[in-house]
Amino acid sequence: MVLVVFQSEEMAGRRVECLWKRHVAEQLKQRDRVQRQAFEEIIHQYNRLLERSDLQAVFSERLQTDKYEQQNRHDLSPGVDGGRSDSLQQEMAQMRIKHQEELTDLHKKRGELAQNVIELNNQIQHKDKEIQSNEAKMLEYQQQISHLEGECRELRNSLADLERANQTLRDEYDALQITFNALDEKLRKTTDDNLELVTRWMAEKAQEANKLNAENEKDSRRRQAKLQKELADAAKEPLPIEPDDDIEVLSEDAGKGTGETSPGGQPSRTPSKRTSQPPPPAGLLDSITNIFGRRRSVNSFGTSPEPAEAASMCSDVRVPSTAVHIFDAHDGEVNAVKFSPGSRLLATGGMDRRVKLWEVVSGHCELKGTLTGSNAGITSIEFDSAGSYLLAASNDFASRIWTVDDSRLRHTLTGHSGKVLSARFLLDNARIVSGSYDRTLKLWDLRSKVCMKTVFAGSSCNDIVCTEQCVMSGHFDKKVRFWDIRAESIVRELELLGRVTSLDLNHDRTELLVCSRDDLVKIIDLRSNAVRQTFSAQGFKCGSDFTRVTFSPDGSYVAAGSADGVLYIWNVLTGKLDKTLDKGHSSAINSVSWSPSGAYVVSVEKASKAVLWSDM
Repeated sequence: MVLVVFQSEEMAGRRVECLWKRHVAEQLKQRDRVQRQAFEEIIHQYNRLLERSDLQAVFSERLQTDKYEQQNRHDLSPGVDGGRSDSLQQEMAQMRIKHQEELTDLHKKRGELAQNVIELNNQIQHKDKEIQSNEAKMLEYQQQISHLEGECRELRNSLADLERANQTLRDEYDALQITFNALDEKLRKTTDDNLELVTRWMAEKAQEANKLNAENEKDSRRRQAKLQKELADAAKEPLPIEPDDDIEVLSEDAGKGTGETSPGGQPSRTPSKRTSQPPPPAGLLDSITNIFGRRRSVNSFGTSPEPAEAASMCSDVRVPSTAVHIFDAHDGEVNAVKFSPGSRLLATGGMDRRVKLWEVVSGHCELKGTLTGSNAGITSIEFDSAGSYLLAASNDFASRIWTVDDSRLRHTLTGHSGKVLSARFLLDNARIVSGSYDRTLKLWDLRSKVCMKTVFAGSSCNDIVCTEQCVMSGHFDKKVRFWDIRAESIVRELELLGRVTSLDLNHDRTELLVCSRDDLVKIIDLRSNAVRQTFSAQGFKCGSDFTRVTFSPDGSYVAAGSADGVLYIWNVLTGKLDKTLDKGHSSAINSVSWSPSGAYVVSVEKASKAVLWSDM
């Protein structure tokens, strides 16, 4: 098919070449006819003048001959023809004058015609130059036409290739759509089956618990009846009473072993056996615990969050003023940074798919380890409350957990259909919440390593923070949503003026720090659900949809990075800009983290650098 198209294009090119050659020949003939017609009359008149001039020359020669003959005759016979000669001389003189006048007119016309010929020759030369110029232009245009025809052929070939590729992509898309519809239907059926199985399982558990409760109640009644019977028998059996026996005697009327004193106020003494009531059955408590779960005060990793929370409180926060260490953190853009709860370690994540651990020693960051396993760029980093585990979200639709001590990958949580932009530990460190570009939030249980809940948020989730029973998420649709973990529903929403890029909580979890693309940083009072403070500065500009800001450990300062590479620090109490640090970054700042000890602030940029700030 391509050969036929090429041959047809070649034949069409030949026909076009013949047409333009024929057109040029016809134009030349037409020009020849027009120019010849304009000069034909002039040339004809010029030829006639030349003929008349030649004739005049002949007449002049003949007159000269006749003159000489007349003079000779006159010399030979002067007396005979004297009178006749005079008349002839007069006639000759008149003819000479007449011929002289005609000759003068002829010379004048000849000069005029010569001048016309010169002018016409000049015009012909000018026209020749124009013809040459037009021919050069025609040649140039012909070359351009050839070049454009070549480009057209290439574009036709490219168009054919693109149409074939487009058709292939359409076929693949149709196949993928069919596969997706089948998988979606399978997922829906699986979800329905799972829901039905869970419902049946809960019903069976409830029935089992009811049966177990009934059996335990029957067993408790049997034990109680047996105990009462033994007490009654023991009360009826007489025993010898020793004087020094220290046994209280209870009368039958005093409650039959219930421990009540006699009305007289003094307990009577009677022989009795020492009996102890058996402990209550443990089966009921265990069954209830198995059904509804047991609230643990210790997290799933064997460390208690309370000491870490207490250690995270800082009473000595210092506002940084100097870049004490500038270093290349990753090969490419650095997206996330976070201090460990003890402020000893610093974690950074970048587009090179790695998480790096840095040890902060005397104002200097030394590389301690590299966490690998992610298949795409890292978007957020979070330590657990003890600093033993590190959680990172990634662009490969997954979240991962590593142990900090040995840098080993422990868990990979997959299930999102878009980039995971944020992931956070809940306060018990046994559950994780992740937010994704696919507009969903997922709750993960680390003990069973499964997704417990999936909530559709309606908009891409850019960041998440958590309290004990509430998850707060910032979204692309300019809203902050508050979720009840138990009810899986939105408690309330708060709409801002720009896309939400970052969320952070102060140390007592009563204030929420929000950064948005309208270049404003706001503090929301969670008790009144209202904006308490708004921070802005001339030159401050939010650099991306994922720019992270942070509270200081004591909540008295706010740090945020700008698109021009400047770090801004505001005082929460006064609401004014406290510091502007502009010597360290060469590109937009992506994320900022304040150490729990309050001594350091670290910021990372869209280039490869990280900057450690302090007041030293």
